[in-house]
Amino acid sequence: MIHSGAHSAIVPRVMQLLREKDMTDVKVVVGGIIPDEDAETLKRDGVAAIFQPGASLDAIVSFIRSAVAA
Repeated sequence: MIHSGAHSAIVPRVMQLLREKDMTDVKVVVGGIIPDEDAETLKRDGVAAIFQPGASLDAIVSFIRSAVAA
């Protein structure tokens, strides 16, 4: 768990590395305290889903099940 806002550096780097390895089928899911404007940027960078505090376990499980089935 990272509380420093490092998601703005770490997640884009992970997405870049996945693209470099042609791993575009990998679904990246991010969670935690992420400001809405950062969440929008991460989604544009290819993050499949972002779950912020208060997200229900049902919503998370439902997303993962549908992503795996696709």
